[in-house]
Amino acid sequence: HVQLVESGGDSVQAGGSLRLSCAATGNAYNCMAWFRQVPGKEREGIAAIYTGAESTYYSENVEGRFTISQDDAKNTVYLQMRYLEPEDTATYYCAVERGYCSGLYWAVPSRYDWWGQGTQVTVS
Repeated sequence: HVQLVESGGDSVQAGGSLRLSCAATGNAYNCMAWFRQVPGKEREGIAAIYTGAESTYYSENVEGRFTISQDDAKNTVYLQMRYLEPEDTATYYCAVERGYCSGLYWAVPSRYDWWGQGTQVTVS
């Protein structure tokens, strides 16, 4: 079992930056991802990292603005977000998968085994 705790959500102005953190207890996973969701819409995969090889994946909406990284010693994955836009406003969730990140299907929520509680990001 893996427990995930996100932090770092805040309200910022457009063009600003935030760094989200996801601390994991337990290490029974190989792939960690960030998703986001706004009310009435499906959960959107935005970034993932294969923790063994540090391979990373991004959605088109965030590539070039967001960076996913990991600190193995702290069992923590970060999402550095830059040039934030109002469209980035959402609740952000981290999730982990026991399997390996799939280059084709990493953004599919049903692949993931454990989820955090979410952290709110508001961009105005």
